[in-house]
Amino acid sequence: MPFPAALLLLALLLPPPPPLCRAAESETESGARELRLETIVAPPEGCTELSAPGDTVHIHYTGTLQDGRIIDSSLGREPLQVELGRRQVIPGLEQSLLDMCVGEKRRAVIPPHLAYGKRGSPPTIPGDAVLRFEVELVALSRASYWQKVLNEVVPLLCLALVPALLGLIGFHLYRKASSPKLSKKKQKEEKRNKAKKK
Repeated sequence: MPFPAALLLLALLLPPPPPLCRAAESETESGARELRLETIVAPPEGCTELSAPGDTVHIHYTGTLQDGRIIDSSLGREPLQVELGRRQVIPGLEQSLLDMCVGEKRRAVIPPHLAYGKRGSPPTIPGDAVLRFEVELVALSRASYWQKVLNEVVPLLCLALVPALLGLIGFHLYRKASSPKLSKKKQKEEKRNKAKKK
């Protein structure tokens, strides 16, 4: 293949580069493009237990819009319990809770694609809203080894079992359809013959 033809083929196969001017516009329109974390209260000295997927965290939080309006807060109520990795809260908040120590406090600036997206959550949260959460980790419950196995292995087993069961059903139906059909007379005769042999 001549060099210009190879170059043309390569140019056609590669994805186009992202437009530079549109990226800058979208960042200013919607605010933050990625999750930003800021430590408000540092973790206590000697903290060795960091939150990880599968753990249950107890948090106090205050969520606000960029203009400062409070959208939700757990202050004045019981702390919110969240099992990390189970998608119980918006993705940006869940990511901000990872690798925290008890007593640590963070501020998270969550972009729309990690929060409520283009739709928002009317009437409180408009579409494409950048959210700010101040989160304090009050307590941490470690997931046991068996809980982690259950949370990680069982979904994979289910994914493997569904095709296997469908395959068995298909095989059964195939065998049933390909077996010779016997009329009712022949079936009765076969039963009589079997009965006579006994």
